[in-house]
Amino acid sequence: MSILVIGGDRISPIRKILTDMGATTIRHWDARKKRSITKKSLPDDLDCLVLLTNFLNHNAMYKFKNEAKRRKIPFVCADRSEHAVAKEFGKKIPYIS
Repeated sequence: MSILVIGGDRISPIRKILTDMGATTIRHWDARKKRSITKKSLPDDLDCLVLLTNFLNHNAMYKFKNEAKRRKIPFVCADRSEHAVAKEFGKKIPYIS
């Protein structure tokens, strides 16, 4: 399963949780440069999207959420904590947890 995490600076604890839940490929966009992040598109081989809400502006959140919905890619919106990501991921993608 290929996962893209958008937001946050260091995602090592979140990366470990996602790996434990079955993720094989985890990519990370830190979203530091607000203008350049909204110009990107989601990768074609993406199976799931994780949006860390503490680090994303509303425009970026709106753009990626709508793109995921359009392409029928499951997405998770969570706080930056590992616990919040694991909880939300388990709700949206129950066959992984």
